[in-house]
Amino acid sequence: MMMTRAWTLKSRPTGLPDHDNFELCEIADAPIGAGEVRVRNLWMSVDPYMRGRMNDAKSYAAPFELGEPMHGGAIGEVIESQADGLAVGDLVQHMFGWRDSAQGPAAQFTKLPALGVAPQVFLGMLGMPGMTAWFGLLDVGQAKAGDTVFVSAAAGAVGSTVTQIAKAKGMTVIGSAGGADKCAWVKSLGADAVIDYKTEGSLVKKLSEAAPKGIDVYFDNVGGDHLDAALAVANDGAHFAMCGMIHGYNDATPVQLRYIMRIVAARLRIRGFIVTDFFDRMGEFYQDMGGLLAAGKLESRETVHEGLEAAPDAFLGLFSGENTGKMLVRI
Repeated sequence: MMMTRAWTLKSRPTGLPDHDNFELCEIADAPIGAGEVRVRNLWMSVDPYMRGRMNDAKSYAAPFELGEPMHGGAIGEVIESQADGLAVGDLVQHMFGWRDSAQGPAAQFTKLPALGVAPQVFLGMLGMPGMTAWFGLLDVGQAKAGDTVFVSAAAGAVGSTVTQIAKAKGMTVIGSAGGADKCAWVKSLGADAVIDYKTEGSLVKKLSEAAPKGIDVYFDNVGGDHLDAALAVANDGAHFAMCGMIHGYNDATPVQLRYIMRIVAARLRIRGFIVTDFFDRMGEFYQDMGGLLAAGKLESRETVHEGLEAAPDAFLGLFSGENTGKMLVRI
């Protein structure tokens, strides 16, 4: 009997998760039926939003069930098929990550488009992080050529893509990252200025100096002090695309915003969004992002953990700033 190894949520974390919250289990594979496929996973993604799914609370994504395999983005190869349109050897994208194989109806697996890139790029720049960056900047943030854009967590999967899209479309970009190496990388992507938030000093002062004429768009991945600094420096009518707020994922302490009154005074437009809001426009995203990639205007970087066993380490690394670019697990 074939077995699948899968990570389950053993217990719900309080604050920052640890290894005791996870358990690696073996699950017997069932035969596939008509219209179904079996896939051997090659890559899986870990993403900050998964922290919210570990809580037993209502959100935009259902909580993980205790003792059941966790879910997340993955790329795999079809190894068995009883479905039209998917053949053995096809590479597919799906949401049955955190395990070494997956099976189910063919409708839950999407064949990768032939865009001439490595398969794992569809978990990063051409996947949900890339879509988040593209729609968040251009649709939610209404960013346009000539705007000054501030991006928090600019060395992460989403932030680094926002930085590059903005530069490719004629914007001035100020990024924030932690540490000299990450700041240097963000600068190499074309950012006009990079703030090291780990160095001493007021973030408001640092952003004011980097953007003496103010900012027109803020792409928020962090919340907390970064959001407050953006409020302080925003131009009248600036757009805030609220994406992640990772600052509060493991900390229940209320956020104090000293400059929140500027929302009224500067007539700021603040909008939260979820990438699934835009899934019906995926073709539009692939056309534009695929063209930028083909033209060599985008650089994809990955931080890779090896083996399914390393999945919890990869996930926890998101909250200590371990990753530069997209955090992945090669299964």
